[in-house]
Amino acid sequence: MLNVKLKNHLHLHFLVFIAGFTAILGELITIAAIPLVWFRMVMASILIFAYIKIAKVDVKISFKAIIKLSFAGIIIALHWITFFGAIDASNISITLAMFSCGAFFASLIEPIIYKRRIIWYEILFGIIVIIGVFIITKSEIKYLNGIVLGISSAFLSSFFAVLNGRFLKHHTATVISFYEFLSGVLFVSIYILIFGGGFSTEFFNLNNSDYGYLFILASICTAYAFIAVVHVMKVVSPYTVVLSYNMEPIYGVFMAVILFPEKEHMSTSFYYGAIVIITTVLLNAILKNIRLLKKKLFLTS
Repeated sequence: MLNVKLKNHLHLHFLVFIAGFTAILGELITIAAIPLVWFRMVMASILIFAYIKIAKVDVKISFKAIIKLSFAGIIIALHWITFFGAIDASNISITLAMFSCGAFFASLIEPIIYKRRIIWYEILFGIIVIIGVFIITKSEIKYLNGIVLGISSAFLSSFFAVLNGRFLKHHTATVISFYEFLSGVLFVSIYILIFGGGFSTEFFNLNNSDYGYLFILASICTAYAFIAVVHVMKVVSPYTVVLSYNMEPIYGVFMAVILFPEKEHMSTSFYYGAIVIITTVLLNAILKNIRLLKKKLFLTS
């Protein structure tokens, strides 16, 4: 049993590393955010469809469920567009620092979706995170567009995560991902047809490295990661998963500084602000765990 838990914990940290590496791929891929997301979701949809056929997964669900999953698919598409747009407008460090704010957006969204009261320390931590964002913005005002896009991406990611938390009670990760990616492809396709000049030959004329990085992004960082994390959660507690994913910005920034030292070199104030945000996020996750343990002890006593 211990060996199984250890394997799943290692698997979890590999998934967190993959999540951090997504930003690196966003920097390496030369196309703009919207076509990047379209290619990512198309490739991921094809890969998940192949998995469904091989594993003989039943994807039949009600029309009402499809509508709900389609809405979430649009949200995740917008999250990825703003995420990669933030990298284009600033850099990986700024984007991931802003992405860390997502935990506190979730603290505000969860009470609405799950109809629970807001916890006092979540508001306090939210204020501290805002201070961290202010420190970064003040010192890196030249990246203001990237900061705004990064915060927008964090909000959309949190909204998506809260919605998916409800969907996982009724559907498998494969079914959820399949319908979300299909709806995301449809949404981005309509946008490209109306506002993006359509699907010309030039749209598909990418260099080999872009296609290679896109395939890694779609296969390992998307199709595989979306399904694998649910399997990990069968052994590892949700708290451990959430706490581990809070390490994503740390992994991502660390990799970015090593791979792109010139572009990722930031002011001292940036790192002060980033430390404030990430530390607060980790403290929030720890307090949530303590609160959960107390609740369990109370119920079993």
